[in-house]
Amino acid sequence: MIKRDQRGFTLIELLVTTAIVALMVGAAAMATFQGINITQRSNDHMTAIRQVQNAGYWISRDALMAEQVIVDDDPATVDFLTLLWSEWDEDKHSHPINHSVTYYFEDIAGGITKLKRIHWSSAGADEQTLVAEYIYYNPNDPDDTTKVSFQSPVLTMQIAAYFGEAEETKEYTVQRRSNF
Repeated sequence: MIKRDQRGFTLIELLVTTAIVALMVGAAAMATFQGINITQRSNDHMTAIRQVQNAGYWISRDALMAEQVIVDDDPATVDFLTLLWSEWDEDKHSHPINHSVTYYFEDIAGGITKLKRIHWSSAGADEQTLVAEYIYYNPNDPDDTTKVSFQSPVLTMQIAAYFGEAEETKEYTVQRRSNF
């Protein structure tokens, strides 16, 4: 004797439910993966932006004080840019403090390098600073590489950085001070 009031799930109902749950879990997993992937790309892009901004800040800061600008266009050397200036005390009859700042590339690997700064002064300063990492420098890629040019009194810089899959390029223009 079969009781008609007993209810249960048929095999087909269980299979359909399992398929729907599997689709929902798959969609949630894909959304989570996409969220993590977008966050990583965003972090990589912010890192590239910060490196470009650091390089632009330091070079612009020194270029504003520079009385002499020397651009090194020779790809065989690691020096990139040298800036020279003199600092006078309020008493113009005293000896000036001479400053020299050289920007250079270190550890170039696949076009990605560190940009460093050496500051020397006749007052005793002799310091080396890491300005930026992940800077793109490739003389064989003149359109996209980090580069500088100088047409007195304007220094123009293009700074490029690559980190992960992100890239950032920015152009800076600095008009150096006029000589008095």
